[in-house]
Amino acid sequence: MTSSEETPSFRLAYVPGVTPTKWVRIWNERLPDVPLTLVGVSAAEAADVLRGGGADAGLVRLPIDRTGLSAIPLYTETTVVVIPKDHVVAAVEEVSAEDLADDIVLHPLDDTLEWEHRPGRPAIERPATTADAIELVAAGVGLLVVPQSLARLHHRKDLTYRPVSDAPESGVALSWPQDETTDLVEDFIGIVRGRTVNSSRGRPKAQAQAPAQPKAKRPDTGGARRKPAAGKASAKNPRSGSGGSKGAKRQKPRRRS
Repeated sequence: MTSSEETPSFRLAYVPGVTPTKWVRIWNERLPDVPLTLVGVSAAEAADVLRGGGADAGLVRLPIDRTGLSAIPLYTETTVVVIPKDHVVAAVEEVSAEDLADDIVLHPLDDTLEWEHRPGRPAIERPATTADAIELVAAGVGLLVVPQSLARLHHRKDLTYRPVSDAPESGVALSWPQDETTDLVEDFIGIVRGRTVNSSRGRPKAQAQAPAQPKAKRPDTGGARRKPAAGKASAKNPRSGSGGSKGAKRQKPRRRS
């Protein structure tokens, strides 16, 4: 396992639609001496890039082949259908897969949604990428069902999108090689999980796991006597006792019978 001292930078792979900006900003604030390099990869190649050492960790779309990889699910996206703005579906707030039955629904080769039964009618050919499929939607060839972040990524003024209520959802996860869970990987896990900088699993581990300091001992007074409590005469005070106290009342002598 490579230690953080031997790693001059941290390489983070990310797939289209995932925006790591917030986490990169926090990384730069917490670890300014360790540059973070972003590596853009397609959803299909993300797992192989991680296994091949092309990145230390990656923000990937589920499902992926987890052979040799660890993964922490982060969030799940809404699935939407991308349509021309003048399409009939644009008049409603949400659709179901059945509502798309009469339309051609494009199925790009880089699609990651897992359908039991795909909606709509298939196109003659599958587009190579989501970006290609977006162009076909704009040309009026068909519709496209994708995670919402991809619809935003490929935004066009002549297109819009609507949620598909019963479509499978797309999950995003942080993944890294199982045998390479370095200190820097742990640092990034802490960031995406919202841990504070003083967390026991964050960067300042030595501080978090430092042994408790022993309680300070009271200074040695060298046997100095304690002050008697107010209003009480000390047993060792030579003035205490009969007539010893300045303000004490004298007792009247008893009369002889």
